[in-house]
Amino acid sequence: MKYKKLFSELKLGPITLKNRVVMSPMTRCRALGNVPNDMMAKYYGLRAGAGLIVTEGTSPSPNGLGYARIPGCFNQEQARGWRKVTDAVHANGGRIFIQLMHTGRVTHPLNLPAGAKTVAPSAVAAPGEMWTDQKQMQPHPVPAEMTKGEIREAIGEFAHSAKLAIDAGGFDGVELHGANGYLIDQFLNPASNKRTDEYGGPAENRIRFAAEVAHATAAAIGAERLGMRVSPYGVFNGMEVYEGVEDCFALLGQRLNNLKLAYLHIVDHSSMGAPEVKPSIKARLRREFKQALILSGGYDGDRAERDLLEGRGDLVAFGRPFIANPKLVEKLGSGAPLLAPDPATFYTPGEKGYLDYPVE
Repeated sequence: MKYKKLFSELKLGPITLKNRVVMSPMTRCRALGNVPNDMMAKYYGLRAGAGLIVTEGTSPSPNGLGYARIPGCFNQEQARGWRKVTDAVHANGGRIFIQLMHTGRVTHPLNLPAGAKTVAPSAVAAPGEMWTDQKQMQPHPVPAEMTKGEIREAIGEFAHSAKLAIDAGGFDGVELHGANGYLIDQFLNPASNKRTDEYGGPAENRIRFAAEVAHATAAAIGAERLGMRVSPYGVFNGMEVYEGVEDCFALLGQRLNNLKLAYLHIVDHSSMGAPEVKPSIKARLRREFKQALILSGGYDGDRAERDLLEGRGDLVAFGRPFIANPKLVEKLGSGAPLLAPDPATFYTPGEKGYLDYPVE
């Protein structure tokens, strides 16, 4: 199949994307000391054939550095590290957004810098364990329930980090990670949000934190440079499918549409065994959110082209295929076979499984 729509340009806020292929945000754990480095610059630069790259989850706060070796973007050293990455992508003709991800309760104190703390909407521990380089797998701690002051502080951290990413880091825009059981999603989901104040209870309250983060960040960098990723029906990191989930996300879609965010990015991990993200919620978000919609979830080129032609979305995100195929876009165009990535090296330090896949 010739991918006419997939390979067509798209205006996204103030920038023009050369195609509609998005490189999904993927945690890779190569940022030693939580600072982006030359290795990461090469990794992203090699994948600049994508119309848009969204970086791995990047913490806007010391409190959000939940995983070992994930990057931050809340100080000048980190911003300078990210500038190497954005320069490499731009030099190769690409566009790149940073994904801001505060891990909230999905953390362990051994992964946090001195003075940081584990915070969440409520004092409910995430199930399971977390990798630490010092002691390997450790149980998630019970987080401290955020005070109103800490909520305001976290909102300010997202806005500050976004501005730093644009002004000092050289990014084209920002994606807020409101999915997969991290802090914003922890407020959305009643499995992790047991609050009884204006940030908990009914859906109108549970979406408040997400909407306030989006509003503050849009005020800092411009809504036309801002997107959000969401995961309705997501169960990762202890999230649950709950009654009224579609109404909740439709309401959030309305609020984000009122802000005129650049895009909404829908997570669908059903191809990897997660619950189905029903077509009904995708259709509702398409109706409620009038700007660009990014689809994701086990796509190949043919399915991506079909869904774009049918108007189900405006861009399609590809994740794991980009790991082993730096020139994925070119391979999609030529029909060349794709290499399979090695899951054993997804999150390990060093170049193995990161920079050693052939560049074809």
